[in-house]
Amino acid sequence: MVLERFNESVYPAAVHTSLARQCRIQAERDRKSRSVVAAAGPRANGHAGPSMQDVAKAAGVSLGTVSNVLNHPAKVSPVTAQRVREAIARLGFVRNDAARSLASGSNDSVGMVLADIENSLFIDMAHGAQEAARAAGLNLLLANTTCDMGLQDEYLDLFDQARVTGVLLAPMEDSTDGIARMRSHGRQIVLLNFSPKPGTCCSVLVNNEHVGYLAARHLIDTGRTRLAYVVAHDDYQPVRDRRRGVRAAVEEAGAQVTLEEIDSGGLTTAHGHLVGKDLAGRKSGDLPDGLVVVADELANGIIHELHTVAGIGVPDQVAVVGCENNRAAGSAAVPLTAVDLPGRAMGREAMRLLTDEVASAEQHRHVTVVLEPELIIRASAPR
Repeated sequence: MVLERFNESVYPAAVHTSLARQCRIQAERDRKSRSVVAAAGPRANGHAGPSMQDVAKAAGVSLGTVSNVLNHPAKVSPVTAQRVREAIARLGFVRNDAARSLASGSNDSVGMVLADIENSLFIDMAHGAQEAARAAGLNLLLANTTCDMGLQDEYLDLFDQARVTGVLLAPMEDSTDGIARMRSHGRQIVLLNFSPKPGTCCSVLVNNEHVGYLAARHLIDTGRTRLAYVVAHDDYQPVRDRRRGVRAAVEEAGAQVTLEEIDSGGLTTAHGHLVGKDLAGRKSGDLPDGLVVVADELANGIIHELHTVAGIGVPDQVAVVGCENNRAAGSAAVPLTAVDLPGRAMGREAMRLLTDEVASAEQHRHVTVVLEPELIIRASAPR
């Protein structure tokens, strides 16, 4: 049932998505009494596939030479290596990664579990992690939970069963239990965009408090004095952090700047339309002149209702700043000023921390890397 949820078609083409194939091999191995031969599964004609011994015989070399061509090609002369590769192609030999994982306890793959792949932050994380994985000779296997904690647990278990080298996890909620379960099985895990409990694991964070501060400070610096923070899902750690930053900027500005907090009920464009309609119905004196919006889709919906439907000028009457610079949110009637989150750098750093932890073993000490956001100024809140 879990495998059916792994929809390979929705992931970026640049990211390796061989998890479903690997886990099918794993399931086949378990079904066949966990024997190494059965792990590869029968061929369509009912016969087992060619073995490394068959390749060695066909190429006229030792079994060790075939192993070196597959795992340490620099140890084999180019002429011999070519002869072995020709034998592999001729016989249709496929290396049994599931059997190797069974013997070693891990493989050359890293699992990455993302909260929401429709948000470009998580896509950027995946690209950054893939770049670092390829440089380290590893494959990246990707899973999307759509912010579903139950599905997240299923994917963590699936990666555990696939014997990945480690896992990069970008959740929206506390995942302490899943992290502890993976680590108890010897799987290293690094958290992205969510601060773990002390001593739990390594993590890579964006300074989300500074995200909120940058957004509110920009509005204040451009003369806005009646601010509103439009927000939902306060149970999400990044949302809570951004709220603290917004409040800090307003407190710093003094009594001449006020702050209203508006619960949007959700983070989608549709929720933005509802907030925008409510704001448009207010008297002009009650209308905020600057909005910090926790999610870009939400901001785009608000801009549409204010600027396009109600004729309330953005930014002349109401300036708007988003907190994600989410490319997947689409374009608004007025291009959105937003705080950019360094997703690619987060993915690269997370992979570096993971490979360092795998290499250092017992000497490893958990660390947290915090990266800074950057304000991208567009027409919805110009200087």
